[in-house]
Amino acid sequence: MRILLISMIMLVSSQLFAQKLRFKIDGQKDTTIHMIKYFGKGLFYADTAEIKNGIVEFDGSKQKPGVLAVFLPDQKMLEFIYNEEDVYIEASLPDMMGTAKVKKSEENKIFIPYVRFINSKRTEANKWMEERNNFEEGTPKYEDLTTKIDRATEEVEAYQKNIINEHWDKFVSRLVKMSMDVEIPEAPVDADGKIIDSNFRFLYYRDHYWDNIDLTDDRLCRTPIFHTKLKTYFSERMMIQHWDTVIHYAFQFCDQLVPSSDMYQYVVSWLTAKYEKSKIMGMDKVFVYMGERYYCTPDSTGKSPMTMMKDDKLKELCDKVKTHKNLVMGAIPPNIILRDTTDVNWRDFYSLKSDYTILYFWDPECGHCKKITPKLQTLYSKKWKDRNIEVFAVGKAVGEDFEKWKKFIRKNNLEFINVAVTDKLYTAAMEDARQFVPRYTTLESLNYQQTYDIYATPKVFILDKDKKIIGKSLTVSQLEEMMDRLQDLEDLEKIFPKEEEIDKENNTMH
Repeated sequence: MRILLISMIMLVSSQLFAQKLRFKIDGQKDTTIHMIKYFGKGLFYADTAEIKNGIVEFDGSKQKPGVLAVFLPDQKMLEFIYNEEDVYIEASLPDMMGTAKVKKSEENKIFIPYVRFINSKRTEANKWMEERNNFEEGTPKYEDLTTKIDRATEEVEAYQKNIINEHWDKFVSRLVKMSMDVEIPEAPVDADGKIIDSNFRFLYYRDHYWDNIDLTDDRLCRTPIFHTKLKTYFSERMMIQHWDTVIHYAFQFCDQLVPSSDMYQYVVSWLTAKYEKSKIMGMDKVFVYMGERYYCTPDSTGKSPMTMMKDDKLKELCDKVKTHKNLVMGAIPPNIILRDTTDVNWRDFYSLKSDYTILYFWDPECGHCKKITPKLQTLYSKKWKDRNIEVFAVGKAVGEDFEKWKKFIRKNNLEFINVAVTDKLYTAAMEDARQFVPRYTTLESLNYQQTYDIYATPKVFILDKDKKIIGKSLTVSQLEEMMDRLQDLEDLEKIFPKEEEIDKENNTMH
Protein backbone atom coordinates (compact mmCIF):
# COMPACT_ATOMS: atom_id res chain seq x y z
CA MET A 1 0.00 0.00 0.00
CA ARG A 2 2.83 2.36 0.93
CA ILE A 3 4.69 1.62 -2.33
CA LEU A 4 1.51 2.26 -4.31
CA LEU A 5 0.94 5.58 -2.53
CA ILE A 6 4.51 6.71 -3.22
CA SER A 7 4.14 5.77 -6.89
CA MET A 8 0.91 7.77 -7.14
CA ILE A 9 2.57 10.80 -5.52
CA MET A 10 5.50 10.58 -7.94
CA LEU A 11 3.12 10.33 -10.90
CA VAL A 12 1.10 13.35 -9.79
CA SER A 13 4.31 15.31 -9.10
CA SER A 14 5.69 14.57 -12.56
CA GLN A 15 2.44 15.76 -14.12
CA LEU A 16 2.40 18.92 -12.02
CA PHE A 17 5.98 19.86 -12.88
CA ALA A 18 6.09 18.74 -16.53
CA GLN A 19 7.13 21.69 -18.66
CA LYS A 20 4.57 22.97 -21.16
CA LEU A 21 5.75 24.31 -24.50
CA ARG A 22 2.86 26.47 -25.71
CA PHE A 23 2.63 28.57 -28.85
CA LYS A 24 0.04 30.88 -30.35
CA ILE A 25 0.60 31.39 -34.06
CA ASP A 26 -1.72 33.86 -35.71
CA GLY A 27 -2.54 33.04 -39.31
CA GLN A 28 -1.98 29.28 -39.03
CA LYS A 29 -4.88 27.00 -39.96
CA ASP A 30 -5.79 23.97 -37.86
CA THR A 31 -3.46 21.13 -38.79
CA THR A 32 -0.78 18.77 -37.53
CA ILE A 33 2.55 20.44 -36.83
CA HIS A 34 5.90 19.16 -35.61
CA MET A 35 8.51 20.07 -33.11
CA ILE A 36 12.06 19.47 -34.30
CA LYS A 37 15.35 19.21 -32.45
CA TYR A 38 19.02 19.56 -33.28
CA PHE A 39 21.72 17.00 -32.69
CA GLY A 40 24.90 18.32 -34.22
CA LYS A 41 24.24 19.08 -37.87
CA GLY A 42 21.08 16.96 -37.98
CA LEU A 43 17.47 18.06 -37.59
CA PHE A 44 15.12 15.43 -36.21
CA TYR A 45 11.41 15.21 -35.47
CA ALA A 46 10.96 15.52 -31.71
CA ASP A 47 7.17 15.59 -31.27
CA THR A 48 3.86 16.08 -33.04
CA ALA A 49 0.75 18.00 -31.95
CA GLU A 50 -2.48 19.48 -33.33
CA ILE A 51 -2.80 23.23 -33.64
CA LYS A 52 -6.34 24.52 -33.12
CA ASN A 53 -7.42 28.13 -33.32
CA GLY A 54 -3.75 29.06 -33.56
CA ILE A 55 -2.84 27.33 -30.27
CA VAL A 56 -0.52 24.31 -30.00
CA GLU A 57 1.09 22.72 -26.97
CA PHE A 58 3.87 20.16 -26.55
CA ASP A 59 5.09 18.20 -23.54
CA GLY A 60 8.50 19.53 -22.55
CA SER A 61 9.31 16.54 -20.37
CA LYS A 62 9.87 14.52 -23.56
CA GLN A 63 12.69 16.78 -24.69
CA LYS A 64 16.30 17.32 -23.73
CA PRO A 65 17.54 20.91 -23.21
CA GLY A 66 18.89 22.62 -26.31
CA VAL A 67 17.54 24.53 -29.29
CA LEU A 68 14.15 23.31 -30.54
CA ALA A 69 11.83 24.67 -33.20
CA VAL A 70 8.16 24.66 -34.10
CA PHE A 71 8.00 23.40 -37.68
CA LEU A 72 4.96 24.31 -39.78
CA PRO A 73 3.69 22.46 -42.89
CA ASP A 74 5.06 25.18 -45.21
CA GLN A 75 8.51 24.59 -43.61
CA LYS A 76 8.54 27.83 -41.67
CA MET A 77 10.30 27.50 -38.32
CA LEU A 78 10.29 29.28 -35.00
CA GLU A 79 13.45 28.41 -33.09
CA PHE A 80 13.55 28.72 -29.32
CA ILE A 81 15.61 27.57 -26.35
CA TYR A 82 14.33 24.81 -24.13
CA ASN A 83 16.01 24.52 -20.75
CA GLU A 84 13.48 22.64 -18.63
CA GLU A 85 11.15 25.59 -18.08
CA ASP A 86 7.67 26.43 -19.32
CA VAL A 87 7.63 28.22 -22.65
CA TYR A 88 4.82 30.35 -24.05
CA ILE A 89 5.47 32.35 -27.21
CA GLU A 90 3.04 34.25 -29.43
CA ALA A 91 3.91 34.96 -33.07
CA SER A 92 2.27 35.75 -36.42
CA LEU A 93 2.78 34.45 -39.91
CA PRO A 94 4.62 34.90 -42.17
CA ASP A 95 7.49 36.27 -40.03
CA MET A 96 7.29 34.28 -36.80
CA MET A 97 10.72 35.25 -35.47
CA GLY A 98 10.22 38.91 -36.31
CA THR A 99 6.84 39.04 -34.51
CA ALA A 100 7.56 36.65 -31.65
CA LYS A 101 6.56 37.80 -28.17
CA VAL A 102 7.78 35.71 -25.24
CA LYS A 103 5.07 35.51 -22.61
CA LYS A 104 6.81 32.88 -20.52
CA SER A 105 10.44 31.63 -20.50
CA GLU A 106 13.34 33.56 -19.04
CA GLU A 107 15.75 31.99 -21.52
CA ASN A 108 13.73 33.06 -24.55
CA LYS A 109 13.13 36.57 -23.28
CA ILE A 110 16.85 36.95 -23.93
CA PHE A 111 17.27 34.59 -26.88
CA ILE A 112 14.51 35.83 -29.21
CA PRO A 113 15.53 39.54 -29.07
CA TYR A 114 19.16 38.47 -29.49
CA VAL A 115 18.37 36.54 -32.68
CA ARG A 116 16.41 39.49 -34.05
CA PHE A 117 19.28 41.87 -33.24
CA ILE A 118 21.86 39.60 -34.90
CA ASN A 119 19.71 39.23 -38.00
CA SER A 120 19.21 42.98 -38.33
CA LYS A 121 22.92 43.69 -37.97
CA ARG A 122 23.80 40.94 -40.45
CA THR A 123 21.37 42.45 -42.97
CA GLU A 124 22.93 45.90 -42.50
CA ALA A 125 26.49 44.61 -42.80
CA ASN A 126 25.72 42.54 -45.90
CA LYS A 127 24.15 45.59 -47.58
CA TRP A 128 27.20 47.73 -46.79
CA MET A 129 29.64 45.03 -47.97
CA GLU A 130 27.76 44.69 -51.25
CA GLU A 131 27.80 48.45 -51.70
CA ARG A 132 31.51 48.60 -50.82
CA ASN A 133 32.31 46.30 -53.74
CA ASN A 134 31.52 49.22 -56.06
CA PHE A 135 34.40 51.33 -54.71
CA GLU A 136 38.16 50.97 -54.73
CA GLU A 137 39.95 50.29 -51.48
CA GLY A 138 41.28 53.50 -49.95
CA THR A 139 38.62 55.80 -51.40
CA PRO A 140 36.56 57.87 -48.92
CA LYS A 141 33.36 55.96 -49.67
CA TYR A 142 35.09 52.60 -49.26
CA GLU A 143 36.53 53.66 -45.91
CA ASP A 144 33.18 55.07 -44.76
CA LEU A 145 31.41 51.80 -45.48
CA THR A 146 34.21 49.85 -43.79
CA THR A 147 33.72 51.98 -40.67
CA LYS A 148 30.00 51.18 -40.68
CA ILE A 149 30.70 47.46 -41.01
CA ASP A 150 33.23 47.56 -38.17
CA ARG A 151 30.81 49.51 -35.99
CA ALA A 152 28.07 46.92 -36.58
CA THR A 153 30.51 44.17 -35.59
CA GLU A 154 31.43 46.06 -32.41
CA GLU A 155 27.75 46.49 -31.54
CA VAL A 156 27.14 42.76 -31.93
CA GLU A 157 30.15 41.92 -29.75
CA ALA A 158 29.01 44.37 -27.08
CA TYR A 159 25.51 42.87 -27.12
CA GLN A 160 26.95 39.36 -26.79
CA LYS A 161 29.27 40.29 -23.93
CA ASN A 162 26.40 41.94 -22.10
CA ILE A 163 24.33 38.74 -22.28
CA ILE A 164 27.26 36.69 -21.01
CA ASN A 165 27.93 39.08 -18.12
CA GLU A 166 24.33 39.78 -17.13
CA HIS A 167 22.91 36.29 -17.60
CA TRP A 168 25.91 34.06 -16.88
CA ASP A 169 23.68 31.53 -15.09
CA LYS A 170 21.46 30.86 -18.11
CA PHE A 171 21.93 28.47 -21.00
CA VAL A 172 21.47 31.30 -23.50
CA SER A 173 24.71 32.86 -22.29
CA ARG A 174 26.61 29.65 -23.03
CA LEU A 175 25.02 29.50 -26.45
CA VAL A 176 26.03 33.08 -27.21
CA LYS A 177 29.55 32.57 -25.88
CA MET A 178 29.98 29.48 -28.06
CA SER A 179 29.24 31.54 -31.17
CA MET A 180 32.03 34.01 -30.35
CA ASP A 181 35.64 33.58 -31.46
CA VAL A 182 38.34 33.78 -28.82
CA GLU A 183 40.18 37.07 -28.55
CA ILE A 184 43.68 36.75 -29.97
CA PRO A 185 46.51 38.81 -28.42
CA GLU A 186 49.08 40.60 -30.56
CA ALA A 187 52.12 38.54 -31.51
CA PRO A 188 55.24 39.05 -29.31
CA VAL A 189 57.95 41.23 -30.82
CA ASP A 190 61.71 41.48 -30.32
CA ALA A 191 63.70 44.53 -29.19
CA ASP A 192 63.42 46.03 -32.69
CA GLY A 193 59.67 45.63 -32.76
CA LYS A 194 59.72 42.76 -35.25
CA ILE A 195 57.28 39.88 -34.77
CA ILE A 196 59.13 36.88 -33.34
CA ASP A 197 56.76 34.21 -34.68
CA SER A 198 54.65 34.96 -37.76
CA ASN A 199 52.42 31.99 -36.93
CA PHE A 200 51.72 33.12 -33.37
CA ARG A 201 48.19 34.39 -33.93
CA PHE A 202 47.09 31.34 -35.90
CA LEU A 203 48.60 28.89 -33.42
CA TYR A 204 47.07 30.78 -30.50
CA TYR A 205 43.67 30.71 -32.19
CA ARG A 206 43.86 26.97 -32.81
CA ASP A 207 45.17 26.18 -29.32
CA HIS A 208 42.42 28.27 -27.69
CA TYR A 209 39.67 27.53 -30.22
CA TRP A 210 37.45 25.77 -27.65
CA ASP A 211 37.98 28.21 -24.77
CA ASN A 212 34.49 29.68 -25.15
CA ILE A 213 32.78 26.29 -25.21
CA ASP A 214 32.03 24.13 -22.19
CA LEU A 215 32.56 20.66 -23.63
CA THR A 216 30.94 19.08 -20.57
CA ASP A 217 27.60 20.74 -21.41
CA ASP A 218 25.57 18.36 -23.61
CA ARG A 219 23.04 21.09 -24.32
CA LEU A 220 25.52 22.76 -26.65
CA CYS A 221 25.67 19.86 -29.11
CA ARG A 222 21.88 20.12 -29.42
CA THR A 223 22.22 23.47 -31.18
CA PRO A 224 22.99 24.39 -34.81
CA ILE A 225 26.12 26.30 -33.74
CA PHE A 226 28.23 23.48 -32.28
CA HIS A 227 28.50 21.47 -35.49
CA THR A 228 29.66 24.54 -37.42
CA LYS A 229 32.43 25.10 -34.85
CA LEU A 230 33.42 21.43 -34.98
CA LYS A 231 33.45 21.32 -38.79
CA THR A 232 35.60 24.45 -38.98
CA TYR A 233 38.11 23.10 -36.46
CA PHE A 234 38.77 19.99 -38.55
CA SER A 235 38.82 21.87 -41.87
CA GLU A 236 41.86 22.82 -43.95
CA ARG A 237 41.49 26.31 -42.53
CA MET A 238 42.66 25.05 -39.14
CA MET A 239 44.96 22.12 -39.88
CA ILE A 240 46.80 20.39 -42.70
CA GLN A 241 44.55 17.71 -44.15
CA HIS A 242 47.02 14.91 -43.59
CA TRP A 243 45.77 11.73 -41.95
CA ASP A 244 48.33 11.71 -39.13
CA THR A 245 47.71 15.40 -38.35
CA VAL A 246 43.94 14.92 -38.21
CA ILE A 247 44.32 11.79 -36.06
CA HIS A 248 46.49 13.72 -33.59
CA TYR A 249 43.94 16.49 -33.11
CA ALA A 250 40.97 14.12 -33.20
CA PHE A 251 42.44 12.02 -30.37
CA GLN A 252 43.43 15.11 -28.44
CA PHE A 253 39.91 16.51 -28.71
CA CYS A 254 37.88 13.34 -28.14
CA ASP A 255 39.97 12.14 -25.19
CA GLN A 256 38.88 15.14 -23.13
CA LEU A 257 35.17 14.37 -23.56
CA VAL A 258 33.08 12.31 -21.14
CA PRO A 259 32.36 8.94 -22.85
CA SER A 260 28.79 8.70 -21.54
CA SER A 261 27.89 12.18 -22.77
CA ASP A 262 25.93 13.15 -25.86
CA MET A 263 28.82 15.46 -26.75
CA TYR A 264 31.19 12.47 -26.93
CA GLN A 265 28.73 10.34 -28.87
CA TYR A 266 28.16 13.05 -31.47
CA VAL A 267 31.76 14.19 -31.95
CA VAL A 268 33.16 10.66 -32.22
CA SER A 269 30.42 9.48 -34.59
CA TRP A 270 30.68 12.57 -36.82
CA LEU A 271 34.47 12.43 -37.12
CA THR A 272 34.46 8.69 -37.78
CA ALA A 273 31.77 8.94 -40.46
CA LYS A 274 33.36 12.02 -42.07
CA TYR A 275 36.64 10.27 -42.78
CA GLU A 276 35.08 6.94 -43.65
CA LYS A 277 33.40 8.73 -46.56
CA SER A 278 36.35 10.97 -47.45
CA LYS A 279 37.42 10.96 -51.10
CA ILE A 280 40.89 12.26 -50.22
CA MET A 281 43.59 9.60 -50.58
CA GLY A 282 44.71 8.20 -47.24
CA MET A 283 42.10 9.88 -45.05
CA ASP A 284 40.43 6.51 -44.40
CA LYS A 285 43.23 6.04 -41.86
CA VAL A 286 41.41 8.53 -39.62
CA PHE A 287 38.28 6.37 -39.81
CA VAL A 288 40.23 3.22 -38.94
CA TYR A 289 42.05 4.74 -35.97
CA MET A 290 38.91 6.46 -34.67
CA GLY A 291 36.97 3.22 -34.99
CA GLU A 292 39.61 1.17 -33.21
CA ARG A 293 40.07 3.65 -30.34
CA TYR A 294 36.50 4.74 -29.65
CA TYR A 295 34.25 1.98 -30.99
CA CYS A 296 36.11 -1.30 -30.86
CA THR A 297 38.17 -0.97 -27.66
CA PRO A 298 35.97 -1.99 -24.70
CA ASP A 299 35.71 0.31 -21.66
CA SER A 300 36.01 -0.79 -18.02
CA THR A 301 32.59 -2.49 -18.26
CA GLY A 302 33.69 -4.55 -21.25
CA LYS A 303 31.42 -2.68 -23.66
CA SER A 304 32.00 -0.20 -26.44
CA PRO A 305 31.97 3.46 -25.28
CA MET A 306 29.76 4.24 -28.28
CA THR A 307 26.49 3.32 -26.63
CA MET A 308 24.34 4.91 -29.34
CA MET A 309 25.36 2.31 -31.94
CA LYS A 310 23.37 -0.90 -32.31
CA ASP A 311 25.25 -4.17 -31.78
CA ASP A 312 24.95 -5.38 -35.38
CA LYS A 313 26.22 -2.07 -36.77
CA LEU A 314 29.03 -2.02 -34.20
CA LYS A 315 30.18 -5.48 -35.25
CA GLU A 316 30.05 -4.46 -38.90
CA LEU A 317 32.15 -1.37 -38.21
CA CYS A 318 34.72 -3.23 -36.08
CA ASP A 319 35.08 -5.97 -38.71
CA LYS A 320 35.79 -3.26 -41.28
CA VAL A 321 38.27 -1.55 -38.97
CA LYS A 322 40.09 -4.85 -38.38
CA THR A 323 40.45 -5.46 -42.11
CA HIS A 324 41.45 -1.91 -43.02
CA LYS A 325 43.97 -1.54 -40.18
CA ASN A 326 46.48 -3.24 -42.49
CA LEU A 327 45.45 -1.23 -45.55
CA VAL A 328 45.97 2.37 -44.40
CA MET A 329 48.80 4.73 -45.23
CA GLY A 330 52.03 3.67 -43.54
CA ALA A 331 50.88 0.10 -42.86
CA ILE A 332 52.57 -2.99 -44.30
CA PRO A 333 49.75 -4.98 -45.91
CA PRO A 334 49.60 -8.78 -45.66
CA ASN A 335 51.80 -10.62 -48.13
CA ILE A 336 50.17 -12.36 -51.07
CA ILE A 337 51.63 -15.69 -52.16
CA LEU A 338 49.86 -17.17 -55.17
CA ARG A 339 50.55 -19.04 -58.37
CA ASP A 340 51.50 -17.36 -61.63
CA THR A 341 50.19 -18.28 -65.10
CA THR A 342 52.11 -21.58 -65.08
CA ASP A 343 49.74 -22.67 -62.30
CA VAL A 344 52.82 -24.18 -60.66
CA ASN A 345 55.21 -21.44 -59.58
CA TRP A 346 54.47 -19.44 -56.42
CA ARG A 347 55.22 -15.70 -56.36
CA ASP A 348 54.93 -13.14 -53.56
CA PHE A 349 55.59 -9.40 -53.28
CA TYR A 350 57.43 -9.36 -49.93
CA SER A 351 60.46 -10.97 -51.61
CA LEU A 352 60.67 -8.30 -54.32
CA LYS A 353 63.75 -6.06 -54.09
CA SER A 354 62.08 -3.22 -55.96
CA ASP A 355 62.25 0.39 -54.82
CA TYR A 356 58.50 0.63 -55.29
CA THR A 357 55.78 -1.94 -55.85
CA ILE A 358 52.42 -1.37 -57.53
CA LEU A 359 50.05 -3.89 -55.95
CA TYR A 360 47.22 -4.19 -58.45
CA PHE A 361 43.94 -6.16 -58.22
CA TRP A 362 41.96 -6.73 -61.41
CA ASP A 363 39.39 -8.85 -63.20
CA PRO A 364 39.70 -9.82 -66.90
CA GLU A 365 35.94 -9.28 -67.30
CA CYS A 366 35.92 -5.85 -65.60
CA GLY A 367 35.29 -3.01 -68.06
CA HIS A 368 37.53 -0.55 -66.20
CA CYS A 369 40.26 -3.16 -65.86
CA LYS A 370 40.29 -3.74 -69.62
CA LYS A 371 41.12 -0.05 -70.11
CA ILE A 372 43.53 0.43 -67.24
CA THR A 373 45.59 -2.78 -67.24
CA PRO A 374 47.16 -2.20 -70.71
CA LYS A 375 48.06 1.33 -69.61
CA LEU A 376 49.92 -0.10 -66.63
CA GLN A 377 51.83 -2.34 -69.03
CA THR A 378 52.76 0.72 -71.10
CA LEU A 379 54.03 2.53 -68.00
CA TYR A 380 55.86 -0.59 -66.86
CA SER A 381 57.67 -1.21 -70.15
CA LYS A 382 58.45 2.42 -71.01
CA LYS A 383 59.19 3.82 -67.54
CA TRP A 384 59.03 1.62 -64.49
CA LYS A 385 60.89 -1.56 -65.41
CA ASP A 386 64.22 0.25 -65.81
CA ARG A 387 63.63 2.29 -62.66
CA ASN A 388 63.18 -0.73 -60.36
CA ILE A 389 59.42 -0.25 -60.02
CA GLU A 390 57.59 -3.57 -60.04
CA VAL A 391 53.91 -4.32 -60.70
CA PHE A 392 52.46 -7.25 -58.76
CA ALA A 393 49.06 -7.94 -60.30
CA VAL A 394 46.48 -10.21 -58.67
CA GLY A 395 43.86 -11.32 -61.15
CA LYS A 396 40.53 -13.13 -60.92
CA ALA A 397 41.03 -16.61 -62.39
CA VAL A 398 38.50 -19.02 -60.90
CA GLY A 399 36.30 -21.13 -63.22
CA GLU A 400 35.99 -19.76 -66.74
CA ASP A 401 37.95 -16.65 -65.71
CA PHE A 402 41.18 -18.71 -65.60
CA GLU A 403 41.45 -18.98 -69.39
CA LYS A 404 40.16 -15.42 -69.85
CA TRP A 405 42.84 -14.21 -67.41
CA LYS A 406 45.67 -15.95 -69.29
CA LYS A 407 44.29 -14.86 -72.68
CA PHE A 408 44.17 -11.21 -71.59
CA ILE A 409 47.76 -11.42 -70.32
CA ARG A 410 48.98 -12.91 -73.62
CA LYS A 411 46.97 -10.55 -75.81
CA ASN A 412 48.21 -7.43 -74.01
CA ASN A 413 51.74 -8.77 -73.48
CA LEU A 414 51.66 -8.11 -69.73
CA GLU A 415 55.30 -8.41 -68.68
CA PHE A 416 54.86 -7.65 -65.00
CA ILE A 417 54.16 -10.27 -62.32
CA ASN A 418 50.73 -11.86 -62.65
CA VAL A 419 49.35 -14.17 -59.98
CA ALA A 420 45.91 -15.48 -59.04
CA VAL A 421 43.92 -18.02 -57.10
CA THR A 422 43.75 -20.21 -60.15
CA ASP A 423 40.81 -22.51 -60.76
CA LYS A 424 42.92 -25.55 -59.99
CA LEU A 425 44.27 -24.01 -56.76
CA TYR A 426 40.79 -22.88 -55.71
CA THR A 427 39.28 -26.35 -56.18
CA ALA A 428 42.08 -28.07 -54.27
CA ALA A 429 42.08 -25.51 -51.46
CA MET A 430 38.33 -25.88 -51.03
CA GLU A 431 38.85 -29.61 -50.46
CA ASP A 432 41.71 -29.16 -47.99
CA ALA A 433 43.64 -25.89 -47.65
CA ARG A 434 46.17 -27.55 -45.33
CA GLN A 435 47.97 -29.03 -48.33
CA PHE A 436 49.03 -25.45 -49.21
CA VAL A 437 49.00 -23.63 -45.84
CA PRO A 438 51.55 -22.90 -44.47
CA ARG A 439 53.91 -24.83 -46.75
CA TYR A 440 53.33 -22.71 -49.85
CA THR A 441 50.98 -19.88 -49.00
CA THR A 442 48.70 -18.36 -46.34
CA LEU A 443 44.98 -18.25 -45.67
CA GLU A 444 45.16 -14.45 -46.13
CA SER A 445 46.50 -15.03 -49.65
CA LEU A 446 43.88 -17.61 -50.59
CA ASN A 447 41.21 -15.25 -49.24
CA TYR A 448 42.83 -12.10 -50.65
CA GLN A 449 39.47 -10.57 -51.58
CA GLN A 450 38.48 -10.46 -47.90
CA THR A 451 42.02 -9.65 -46.76
CA TYR A 452 42.21 -6.61 -49.05
CA ASP A 453 38.49 -5.77 -49.06
CA ILE A 454 38.23 -6.16 -52.84
CA TYR A 455 34.59 -5.20 -53.33
CA ALA A 456 35.30 -3.61 -56.73
CA THR A 457 38.07 -3.69 -59.30
CA PRO A 458 40.49 -2.34 -60.30
CA LYS A 459 42.15 -1.56 -56.99
CA VAL A 460 45.70 -0.35 -56.44
CA PHE A 461 48.18 0.19 -53.60
CA ILE A 462 51.60 1.84 -53.96
CA LEU A 463 54.27 0.38 -51.66
CA ASP A 464 57.75 1.69 -50.87
CA LYS A 465 60.88 -0.46 -50.62
CA ASP A 466 59.86 -1.57 -47.11
CA LYS A 467 56.43 -2.55 -48.48
CA LYS A 468 54.66 0.22 -46.59
CA ILE A 469 51.58 1.74 -48.24
CA ILE A 470 52.33 5.24 -49.53
CA GLY A 471 49.47 5.69 -51.96
CA LYS A 472 46.20 4.21 -53.27
CA SER A 473 42.98 5.01 -55.15
CA LEU A 474 44.65 6.93 -57.98
CA THR A 475 43.91 7.51 -61.63
CA VAL A 476 46.45 6.29 -64.17
CA SER A 477 47.83 9.82 -64.70
CA GLN A 478 48.03 10.40 -60.95
CA LEU A 479 49.91 7.14 -60.55
CA GLU A 480 52.37 8.08 -63.29
CA GLU A 481 52.84 11.56 -61.82
CA MET A 482 53.37 10.16 -58.32
CA MET A 483 56.02 7.66 -59.37
CA ASP A 484 57.90 10.32 -61.37
CA ARG A 485 57.77 12.67 -58.40
CA LEU A 486 58.93 10.02 -55.93
CA GLN A 487 62.03 9.43 -58.07
CA ASP A 488 62.69 13.16 -58.67
CA LEU A 489 61.62 12.96 -62.29
CA GLU A 490 58.73 15.43 -62.20
CA ASP A 491 59.78 17.04 -65.50
CA LEU A 492 59.72 13.77 -67.39
CA GLU A 493 57.25 13.75 -70.28
CA LYS A 494 53.98 12.12 -69.29
CA ILE A 495 52.60 9.20 -71.27
CA PHE A 496 49.13 9.68 -69.79
CA PRO A 497 48.75 13.40 -69.01
CA LYS A 498 45.78 14.50 -66.96
CA GLU A 499 44.09 16.37 -69.79
CA GLU A 500 43.74 13.11 -71.71
CA GLU A 501 41.66 11.53 -68.94
CA ILE A 502 38.31 12.33 -70.52
CA ASP A 503 36.38 9.98 -68.27
CA LYS A 504 38.10 10.13 -64.89
CA GLU A 505 35.81 7.51 -63.35
CA ASN A 506 36.80 4.97 -65.99
CA ASN A 507 40.48 5.58 -65.30
CA THR A 508 40.34 5.38 -61.53
CA MET A 509 41.73 2.50 -59.49
CA HIS A 510 39.85 2.37 -56.21
